[in-house]
Amino acid sequence: MTASDDRRYLALALSLGRRGQGATWPNPSVGCVIVKDGRVLGRGWTAPGGRPHAEPQALAHAGEAARGATAYVSLEPCSHHGKTPPCTDALIAAGIARVVAPMADTDPRVSGQGFDRLRAAGIAVTTGLMVDEAERDHAGFFMKTELGRPFVTLKLASSFDGRIATATGESQWITGPEARRLVHAMRLRHDAVMVGAGTARADDPSLTVRDLGVARQPVRVVVSRRLDLPLMSTLARTAKQVPVWLCHGPDTDPTLRRTWEGLGARLFACDVKGGQLDPASVLQALGGAGLTRVFCEGGGALAAALLGADLVDELVGMTAGVTIGADGLPAIGALGLGRLAAAPRFRLREARPLGGDVLHMWERAGD
Repeated sequence: MTASDDRRYLALALSLGRRGQGATWPNPSVGCVIVKDGRVLGRGWTAPGGRPHAEPQALAHAGEAARGATAYVSLEPCSHHGKTPPCTDALIAAGIARVVAPMADTDPRVSGQGFDRLRAAGIAVTTGLMVDEAERDHAGFFMKTELGRPFVTLKLASSFDGRIATATGESQWITGPEARRLVHAMRLRHDAVMVGAGTARADDPSLTVRDLGVARQPVRVVVSRRLDLPLMSTLARTAKQVPVWLCHGPDTDPTLRRTWEGLGARLFACDVKGGQLDPASVLQALGGAGLTRVFCEGGGALAAALLGADLVDELVGMTAGVTIGADGLPAIGALGLGRLAAAPRFRLREARPLGGDVLHMWERAGD
């Protein structure tokens, strides 16, 4: 295999892994391709719920033809016994001759041990290809493993002047149908959709993925210090069908907690800082529950809290060609900045038209 062949097949493995994003937490979403003599013999990606893993699925497709083949995997194969046997054992038993993967897994149960096990079995291992792409794909899993919190995407759909509603609260619809459809696709690729209590009260959102022909739904998270949320809301009525997680303060009314639990919600007591829920505590709670990727859709107070605490990893902007004015509701609440140098800054990754709107995606300026 040439270097360009390795990159081509590894890119395919990475693309397969992305198919599982949002469905495999707390595990990473990994892709695997089995190749011999320029022919793809098998392919697989992590199944919903995190198992079976990508490698055994790809090996099952390849069958006996996998002997002597190369396995392209988007992350180091696991080497520990969990709920399934190690993927390294499956690759060795199948007679794989070579494994190509971008990097080691940061999970301390693996962290290079998978590669060592493969080499000890006489399998050639190649690493270091397409590292940037793999780091981006697995950023949520790495963050949960290393920092204890999920990767956070903050989505802001707003007017040209940064407003998400008029002074009377009207917000449907600022952006067009193409933008709304993309939002549903983005929800699908995240483990959870998160909003603040103000948004939950004002919009009565369902926070589900619709019109894409899928059955799986992300977890729906509401950040509400006092749990002062409508008990007849869409979220409350559907909590037993689609998971609802509520992050609240330690001093919440016990009756409210029991009521929400009776409706089917899962509750997380989080720390309070400066009179509001500490966003770092919220994300630690979500990471501790297994989430790796969270899609935050506001509102302004929650967006400001996350930005102010430097907890936003990716910004997605959908901007419409309409102006609302200073009396409209801002997309981001007050940050209390005295100097421009202290403002959160992001680096543009992509910008393109999206129907009648503009999509712009940003990543941390320091990454």
